[in-house]
Amino acid sequence: MPEVTHPTHPPTAPTHALSRADMEAFWMPFTANRQFKEHPRLFVSAKDMHYTTADGRQVLDGTAGLWCVNAGHCRPAIVEAIHQQVATMDYAPAFQMGHSGAFQLATRLAKMLPGDLDHVFFANSGSEAVDSALKIALAYHRARGEGTRQRLIGRERGYHGVGFGGISVGGIGPNRKFMAAS
Repeated sequence: MPEVTHPTHPPTAPTHALSRADMEAFWMPFTANRQFKEHPRLFVSAKDMHYTTADGRQVLDGTAGLWCVNAGHCRPAIVEAIHQQVATMDYAPAFQMGHSGAFQLATRLAKMLPGDLDHVFFANSGSEAVDSALKIALAYHRARGEGTRQRLIGRERGYHGVGFGGISVGGIGPNRKFMAAS
């Protein structure tokens, strides 16, 4: 395999030069879009625990990229592992087919889990994981002959993701009553 180099700050598109028209097609979640697009806060790169803005300021990533880069940004060992995997296979769906790597990882994880927790279900996001867990819970009760057990409980003011199932058990602020499911 050819040697792979990883620049500290990879080349980026000139995001600091975006016009309002350049930003119009992207509707940002949980964002006041009009206000943002009037005064955009754009990052041009990231390294370790910080983002870098177009004017060179370092901004601490206190949410780990919304919980998906907990080990930090652009870590060489992680970049290399991702590169190797993508060079082999970038994605394999888990619907009616699979990839040996997913089974190997599930086995490793199952050995780390306590007690009789010995199965793994992979998801692409926390919201997907919550919605899948809700469906699994309903299916479990159906399989036990208790299909009428359909009440789902979540923490009030808790965050359960952005999927409809997660919102229905947690609600969103003052809209809690509107989103409540029984």
